[in-house]
Amino acid sequence: MNFDFADESPKLFMLLWGLVAFVAVVGGLLLLLDVVPSWFARRREAQLVAASVGGAPLPRRRKPREGLFALFFLLPTVLLLLIGLVVPAIRTTLLSFMDGGSQNWVGLANYRWMFAEDSIVRVLVNTLTWVILVPLVATSMGLLYAVLVDRARFESLAKSLIFMPMAISFVGASIIWKFVYAYRGEGQDQIGLLNQIVVSLGGKPQQWLLESPLNTLLLIVIMVWIQAGFAMVVLSAAIKAIPADIVEAARLDGVTAWQMFWRITLPSIRPALIVVVVTLSIATLKVFDIVRTTTNGLYDTSVIANEMYNQAFRYGENGQGSALAVFLFVLVIPIVIYQIRNLRQQREG
Repeated sequence: MNFDFADESPKLFMLLWGLVAFVAVVGGLLLLLDVVPSWFARRREAQLVAASVGGAPLPRRRKPREGLFALFFLLPTVLLLLIGLVVPAIRTTLLSFMDGGSQNWVGLANYRWMFAEDSIVRVLVNTLTWVILVPLVATSMGLLYAVLVDRARFESLAKSLIFMPMAISFVGASIIWKFVYAYRGEGQDQIGLLNQIVVSLGGKPQQWLLESPLNTLLLIVIMVWIQAGFAMVVLSAAIKAIPADIVEAARLDGVTAWQMFWRITLPSIRPALIVVVVTLSIATLKVFDIVRTTTNGLYDTSVIANEMYNQAFRYGENGQGSALAVFLFVLVIPIVIYQIRNLRQQREG
């Protein structure tokens, strides 16, 4: 395959301009964040020096100017939220009440379809399975790792190895595990680790990703493998933050290791546990890459995000795809509200 620079020059120039625009915007923001605060700090310092030399009262900060200064930094964020979040959310909600071509209003027909179509009900059940199992299993494994490697001899090395999957993209991790689940016919050399183990033990190779609901559970394993390292890091930091006098007092009272875990460690790290579970729940609701890369949503493995993509971009059903997107957004809202209330309670406490 020959690459013709002359034919591809428009695309290359577009890429070049995109890079220049990115550098200009990001560099400009970084420059403003460095120069503007320094300018205000130097000005304030000069005012204080002048006031101390002249014996005049120290100048007071003017609240309106501070408000404008805060608005100056908040405005780009607000604009990006409006353009990238608020406006698309409103448009998606409106599209969810329209037909596939976004021409006619159909009311709640798309939402009725969501709960009446057997294949979509299967998608909702799969998503519920993901949301229940991933946070529970990943948090439990992260907590187990955190307790086992805490103050161990090779603690840093062990944590690095456990956290390493977090450095891999979901697509990369899915490709790795797709090789683990790979299948070849009976009598052939197996390239999949799981089938090789089964054959070594005298069993027959299985097409793991074709058998429902086992395939969904095997995809969940990929997500748990990735996220357990995140849970371990957060929970390990929380365990190390437990006051040493509490731990020492418990040991003097003669508590066992099991009692120490349930009565001291677990209650002390409860806020961190909530943060981990909430974060993993939101990430699991949005899972797309793993399903798309491994099975493409076939064999009863599809989830809401994948089906939303299929309906809107593959089948041209904008209304049904938008309804799935709105439903996904509605599922996230209670989790976010709970997290906000929990943070407020911690702040007030």
